[in-house]
Amino acid sequence: MQISFSKQESRVPVIVMKLTGNLDATNYADVIAEAQSAYNDGARYLLIDLSGVPYVSSAGLMSLHSVSLLFANFSVKSKESGRPAFRSINAQNEKIVRQHVKLLSPQTAVEEVLDVVGLKQFLDVYTDLETAVQSF
Repeated sequence: MQISFSKQESRVPVIVMKLTGNLDATNYADVIAEAQSAYNDGARYLLIDLSGVPYVSSAGLMSLHSVSLLFANFSVKSKESGRPAFRSINAQNEKIVRQHVKLLSPQTAVEEVLDVVGLKQFLDVYTDLETAVQSF
């Protein structure tokens, strides 16, 4: 898994976190840690570019959810807590999360998984960088 960051200027500064490679149990903690670092450095609006991710496991889904909660300033459970983090998805959190985190260009298989587990309803998904950045 490769993780890179870039900055896009819009109404607010948007950090683009580009992931490349499978997102799974071998690297989900790295994704959370890198996002935490960006948040600690002052980033508050995050666009996660999934165009280079062909596969997402349940651990990868948990990392996307944890990063979303982190950027919405909610408590994020440690990696040892695993599944309980998913139980915190709810209508109250949804609006705040949508303001701070969005997804860009998931590949078809990944988008299908996001849809099946409900994360596609929790996070806005875009196919165009400019439109995604302007949505913040």
